[in-house]
Amino acid sequence: MSDKRAQVYAAIDTPDKGRAADMAEQLSGRVDGLKIGMEFFYAHNSVGYAMLAQSGLPIFLDLKLHDIPNTVAQAVRALAPLEPTLLNVHAGGGAAMMQAAADAAGDANDNGLRAPTMLAVTILTSLAEADLHDMGISGTPRDQVLRLAALARANGMGGVVCSAHEIDALRAEMGSDFKLIVPGIRPSGSAAHDQKRVMSPEAAQAAGADILVIGRAISAADDMAASADAIKASLQHSLAEAD
Repeated sequence: MSDKRAQVYAAIDTPDKGRAADMAEQLSGRVDGLKIGMEFFYAHNSVGYAMLAQSGLPIFLDLKLHDIPNTVAQAVRALAPLEPTLLNVHAGGGAAMMQAAADAAGDANDNGLRAPTMLAVTILTSLAEADLHDMGISGTPRDQVLRLAALARANGMGGVVCSAHEIDALRAEMGSDFKLIVPGIRPSGSAAHDQKRVMSPEAAQAAGADILVIGRAISAADDMAASADAIKASLQHSLAEAD
């Protein structure tokens, strides 16, 4: 069981620049970081990123890079000047691709930049066992996540993006220093939407998640700041109860 509060990153999953700016303004000081996804970055690129970075919050740049090793390495080098705290690739790209990404991120330090912590996406939280079988992948999502996480750690990744259902097994296998970033978080009473492997913030924290990426439970709330505050308070309360 975790003895520290999981960090809360609010997902900026919108192509609407005004909406994204409003979210960042309302949530500054209320969450621990922002997750900038494909919808926003592809619409507004580095200019939009810089706008949100003015919030001063750490940023997880969630682009899920996946291509041949050289292409991914060049993409990481191109993104490095933005200095995201976290940047991710798909573990399914293989060992050489992940190592190339990790090496490229390391080059940022040589250029006077703050290198991002590189993460590998394991199995999307929208996928269940039947979906994996349709793709010719045998075993359970947990089996595949553990395989990919081991490959990621061996090839320079500092952590993985996983569903909450794999946290306990990953923490046991990977130790305390390997970062676990967990989307698919749904507070009690929230709809699952297009996610299939979900968990409450409190349960994910107890299992050992480092960062909870929370989207619609915050972004769709009538009062985003109050929703973020409530989630963080509930996480802190859960820790106190565990003591």
